[in-house]
Parts: sequence; C-alpha cells; structure tokens
Amino acid sequence: MAEKKQKLPTDSNQRAKSIVEMATNEEPTEPTTEKNPAAVELGRLGGLKGGKARAKALTPEQRRDIAKAAAAARWGPKPKR
Repeated sequence: MAEKKQKLPTDSNQRAKSIVEMATNEEPTEPTTEKNPAAVELGRLGGLKGGKARAKALTPEQRRDIAKAAAAARWGPKPKR
C-alpha cells in the first residue's frame, strides 16, 4: 500500500520543524502537557472565590447592567464579517 502523505502545519515555524524532522528521519515530538499541580490548585482556588466575591462587591444596579449587556451580546444582532 502507498504511504500516506504527511500533512504539513500551516504555521511557518511548525512547518519548518516538520520538514527538518522528515529530512533527518526523526520521529515528531509531542509537546508535554504536564501542569504544575500547585499552580492548578491556586487557579482553582481563585476561580471558586472570584464570581461570588465580584457579585458581593457589585450593587444590584451594576449587576443588572452587566446582565443586560451580556444578554444583548448573546441575543442581539450579530456583527457582519
């Protein structure tokens, strides 16, 4: 069976890296996606506090204005592209 042609990335830097890997017969390397557990925990902690703290700091009128703007952005006319 014929080999499938490898699709090259559209980003010029990634494309160059792929070409070098093909020319040197190296296996493509996958980027590591490990996250720092301490940073993840801090982000989660801030996320748990954020919305409640912001809602407590806003007046009912401010919350109403924010909600109206969000509804208009979601349900209003879409911008033309």
